[in-house]
Amino acid sequence: MNVVVVGYGMAGSRLAAELRDRGPHIKVTVLGAEPHRAYNRIMLSSVLAGKVRERDVEITEAAGHGIDLRPGVAVTAIDRAARTVTTDAGDRIEYHHLVLATGSRALIPPLSGLDREHLPERVAVFRTLDDCRRILATASGARTALVLGGGLLGLEAARGLAARGIATEVVHAVGHLMERQLDPAASAVLVRTLSSLGIAAHLDAMAASVAADADGVTLGLADGRELRADLLVVACGVRPETGLATDAGLAVERGVVVDDHMRTSDRHISAIGDCAQHEGVVSGLVAPAWEQARIVARVLGGEDPFAKYRPLPVVTRLKAAGIDLAAMGTSAPVEGAEELSFADPARGTYAKLTIVGERLTGAIMLGDNPSVGAVIQLFDRGTPVPTDRRALLLGRAIGVPATTQAESPALMPDAATVCQCNTVSKGALVRCWRAGARSVDDVVAATRATTGCGTCRDAVEGIVDWLSTVDSSASEVAA
Repeated sequence: MNVVVVGYGMAGSRLAAELRDRGPHIKVTVLGAEPHRAYNRIMLSSVLAGKVRERDVEITEAAGHGIDLRPGVAVTAIDRAARTVTTDAGDRIEYHHLVLATGSRALIPPLSGLDREHLPERVAVFRTLDDCRRILATASGARTALVLGGGLLGLEAARGLAARGIATEVVHAVGHLMERQLDPAASAVLVRTLSSLGIAAHLDAMAASVAADADGVTLGLADGRELRADLLVVACGVRPETGLATDAGLAVERGVVVDDHMRTSDRHISAIGDCAQHEGVVSGLVAPAWEQARIVARVLGGEDPFAKYRPLPVVTRLKAAGIDLAAMGTSAPVEGAEELSFADPARGTYAKLTIVGERLTGAIMLGDNPSVGAVIQLFDRGTPVPTDRRALLLGRAIGVPATTQAESPALMPDAATVCQCNTVSKGALVRCWRAGARSVDDVVAATRATTGCGTCRDAVEGIVDWLSTVDSSASEVAA
């Protein structure tokens, strides 16, 4: 079988690796418009902050026998009747099955002075590695920066710039930050935390115009104010890249419409990742994209021709020096729900739980909260919450059964999900260790844990240290 994957990003590269692992009977050709190796887009903020290098975020797992990787090759057309794709070099490539993993593009708001095709000097978007390079090129001589957009992407960009010592201001049109994940109270605490890190926030601030020159950039607001800085980063969200699918006559709404098997309206074409719309939802997150890649690989590889994608509970993480945020479920009021919250703005801590029928349906955990692991486990597994809710809000062990405590690896149940991005449980890490892995790197190579957002690195290291201690103790007893 000849499978062509359009898109060499996090979803496309994972699919290629999954297909390769299912045997040599599948020939995989991966075409990527970007002229780079696949890279971990989630870690670009760390590149921006100078914490890691470009090579540290490369994804190399797709390389290997049976995979033809072609970065820097854009697909310009799909011929569904002939089952071919045409590249920008004029090549026509045949496929038995085509997978669209075209991702998404940065949204450019319709502001006076802002042209997507020709961004002004000192203005950049934050989406790709090339975008990151453009920002860094300007930031090298910058003392001040503006970030337009106070969602997850905008705050990632802001924290990266602030980490370089650049005075950064976030401009957000809505009344509170990260409105899809946070409520106003959580946003207020986050604004205070950001301020302590050198990041100011302008809320309810509607941008109206952009004017850039050799000395800087001016962002005009609808209320008449003007903000001036050396650099402007536009981080107003993304939109699924659906142009190819639309031109080919596939069903497209917000994204490319797919069924439970990730097939489009053409049974010979699938779509995964940011460009795919399943049951009306475009996820835009790495964990669903990788699960979708696994489902397509199982179907195409013959392992399970009827494998179905079932969305898992999603946990959004924002973790940086001074910021630790986990948001899950909905922050909007739910009729009949039990809602509990605790705020300590001076210490940058906020916790909110939404409970329906003794199950956790939503939570916001901001700041240093020891119970965040337990809360994620309860949300992920759908198990009943403890009788004493204070344990979850305040991080105390009162009333929390051992099966929900995550502070010690010894107390974590084997079913607890450690790596949300790759759906790796503690039990999987333990089995990997028992199979011969003896270091964090060995465990990561075998399970892919930590290779997504990276926020589970401490937990994985803790479990490996615990396993090492257990083995050492057992050896001493045996001796």
